[in-house]
Amino acid sequence: MKRLLLAALLIGCPSTVDDDDAVDDDDLVDDDDDDDSGDDDSAATTWRSALYPTDWTPAFTGEQDRFLHDMSYAGYHRSEQGLPQIVDLLGAFDVTTFGADPTGAADSTPGIQAAIDAAEGAGGGVVHLPEGSYRADGLLLVDAPGVLLVGDGPDRSRLWFTRDVGMTDTAHLTFRGAITTGPELLLVADGAARSHQVAVADASALTPGDHVQVGWVITDEFVAAHGMQDFWAVSNGQWRAFFRREVVGVDLTSDPDVITLDVPLRYPALLRDGASVRPVSGQLTECGVQGLGLSTVGDWDAAWTVDRSHALKFDRVRDCVVRDVASFESPNSSDDRGRHLLSGGIKVLDSERITIADTVLQHAQNRGGGGNGYLFEVSRSNEVLIRDCVGRSGRHAFIQNWDFGTSGIVWLRTTSVDGRSLPWQADDGTWVGFSEFHHSLAMANLIDASFTNDGWGAVNRRTFSSGAGHSATQSVFWNTSGDGEIKSFQYGHGYIIGTDPLMTVRVGLDEGGIFAEASGTAPEDWTEGLGAGATLDPPSLFEDQLARRLGR
Repeated sequence: MKRLLLAALLIGCPSTVDDDDAVDDDDLVDDDDDDDSGDDDSAATTWRSALYPTDWTPAFTGEQDRFLHDMSYAGYHRSEQGLPQIVDLLGAFDVTTFGADPTGAADSTPGIQAAIDAAEGAGGGVVHLPEGSYRADGLLLVDAPGVLLVGDGPDRSRLWFTRDVGMTDTAHLTFRGAITTGPELLLVADGAARSHQVAVADASALTPGDHVQVGWVITDEFVAAHGMQDFWAVSNGQWRAFFRREVVGVDLTSDPDVITLDVPLRYPALLRDGASVRPVSGQLTECGVQGLGLSTVGDWDAAWTVDRSHALKFDRVRDCVVRDVASFESPNSSDDRGRHLLSGGIKVLDSERITIADTVLQHAQNRGGGGNGYLFEVSRSNEVLIRDCVGRSGRHAFIQNWDFGTSGIVWLRTTSVDGRSLPWQADDGTWVGFSEFHHSLAMANLIDASFTNDGWGAVNRRTFSSGAGHSATQSVFWNTSGDGEIKSFQYGHGYIIGTDPLMTVRVGLDEGGIFAEASGTAPEDWTEGLGAGATLDPPSLFEDQLARRLGR
């Protein structure tokens, strides 16, 4: 019964680009995508990137081997189907029937967890938090597939966590899978960037629908090829998963065997580095949160004793969703500082094909060093779509963080505002906190039609963050608006295409400043249409590429 219910709930709208429930705050995000191509006067004022002609295909390569990756695979089920739609709540697991208190007077942790456990025991289902204010003094865990936590809207169903001790590297609400890895299949030929195929000696253990990781060892040769001998050390000598993929074809008649993957490789996978394919299972699937308010604020001083705490964490998951979630000032706040979050907001780790949509996270307290104040954080994950989301008053509103293995992330129509660092319990920021790429060669990502009044960075961070070094390569800033700043010193090629006239853009190799952020990043990143983003066609690269791939 519950399995049938969940299947019905997962029937959504035709595609993410057709959703009409997106955040619509004209003061924050300009998402006017009206097509004026039928008006001759208007059409004459639009322009296209030289790297994205009207007949563009994913194989297109421009001058000096510059190209734009096909970024259209990001999101829930590769954005090929709509997000889960809650048709009705018949058969949902109502947390109040399990003892949760919607008045906030009593701890609701046991009742909510009991409802989650019941949904898991039934093979999946909706855990409903009816309108109310739910206090949680403990932590919540979802570790079986098919569970959706659903409220009646972030202003009506509010969940506020009070635990502020022992929260370092801990989330208040966690969705967690358990990965099992199969026998390693070594590549017998280099895997090419933008290719869907890799060759192995024997692929007979794989069938279409299997999930794999493609990766390689961080060898001395790999490090030296990027000029990172003085910076990359944490992962050296270890195998890292760079790409998480689904197998869509296995050819056992060729010599060698050929595996076809759903999403292309974003970077060369070299025999030199022991590149290989590893089958995996155990990811949590079809889970998420919708229509819920979240807060994690506790004692003011306690917040400064923990690092890297998050309200919500997705760990080893696939095809999951966050939608219509917002942070709020907790009733547990002991002062009038207007805090929403102890430190971090949402973290996605070791995951793939996630959509985070229509979500607003604000006012982190601990924005000091050590990984705090990250509102939307992605680590070691692939094909994540963060769209129509607002990050306000964090240290880094939107951030890619920690270690190798992040690629294919799309930030679509995001708003990054009022980023500040607040170290040493200061009440005002000592420097502007950019959204940014933070660690170790994030590959082929896209900031698309997004607004910032603070900034975005993609630079060589050298010794910062335990030797982050080159933080990004082959990533694109497309149609960026606002009066913030873009610093793009990417390894190899990087791209800034279309900006607001008020946007400050730094790409010059002599602009790295005292931190030498541009060192080793030649050639200078490509810029095009600076100040002319409003007339860039198409206004969204992701949505246009998705329409092309799906034949629309």
